[in-house]
Amino acid sequence: MRVLITGGAGFIGSHLADACIARGDEVFIIDDLSTGSIYNIEHLKDHPAFNYVIDQVQNRAVTAELVDKADVVFHLAAAVGVRLIIESPVSTIETNLQTTEVILELAAKKRRPVLFASTSEVYGLSTDVPFREDGALVLGSTTRGRWSYACSKAMDEFLALAYCRERRLPTTIVRLFNTVGPRQTGHYGMVIPTFVRQALAGEPITVFGDGEQTRCFAYVGDVVTALLDLMDKPEAQGSVFNVGSTEEISVMELAERVKALAGSSSAIVKIPYDEAYEAGFEDMPRRVPDVSRLVAMTGRSPQTSLDTILQSVIDFCRESVETREASRELSPA
Repeated sequence: MRVLITGGAGFIGSHLADACIARGDEVFIIDDLSTGSIYNIEHLKDHPAFNYVIDQVQNRAVTAELVDKADVVFHLAAAVGVRLIIESPVSTIETNLQTTEVILELAAKKRRPVLFASTSEVYGLSTDVPFREDGALVLGSTTRGRWSYACSKAMDEFLALAYCRERRLPTTIVRLFNTVGPRQTGHYGMVIPTFVRQALAGEPITVFGDGEQTRCFAYVGDVVTALLDLMDKPEAQGSVFNVGSTEEISVMELAERVKALAGSSSAIVKIPYDEAYEAGFEDMPRRVPDVSRLVAMTGRSPQTSLDTILQSVIDFCRESVETREASRELSPA
């Protein structure tokens, strides 16, 4: 199969590329490296079945050629991370809406199946936990920039489903819940790589808010398996699926777990949301998926334990630090 992955140099996209190459697919990716990294795909660049383009999905001529070559499209390109959303709301909204519009329009012309990666953020301030795909979405005020990402992804979902119903485009939507693992960066507010980096450096581990907010973290390998399973099932088209772990933990407990596993002496410090992000910042107190629809469709859901996930990130970060230090030692003075 020929697979196109938008955002393919990103954290999830690069792992998806690995999995597709491993099963014998030919892979095409497009990424503008705004949040992705060429280092995520460095190991694939010489593979005969791997092809990459550094460009924006909004470049219709380039993307049209890639869609034409592909049998299926995984649309992962998006503005991601709370910090990026707060600091660049215009870019967030435009990127999420425009890239999805381009992909759906071009895929519809060629009738290429599309799997669109949405987010658990669309549930907003809903307290109906665990979140079900057919549950109400409760977004905060438009005066709170924090909700621009959730709103843009919800609009993407509406558009994808409209293409499916009106123009018969085979489309599947997944709402991802805190996917984590090696290669993820903490630059844009992702909590686990941030905690791990701080713990390994002996810096204070910074918990935003009171630390009582809870999350569920799914291993990227499990998530990629779910994406491939859903794309391979025509009966999944036209539906929305939660993809994530159901192992719930508070952010304060997470910080303590990272500290212990890393063998760190770092202090754990709380930082008010107003100081961490912006005045009036709102957050979800709980974010837990109901994955029964995913299990019914694929027969499995993310199962990797949190400790295993954390250890994989710690090992990756340690190796990255050691590699950088070795490179500096080998560099000429």
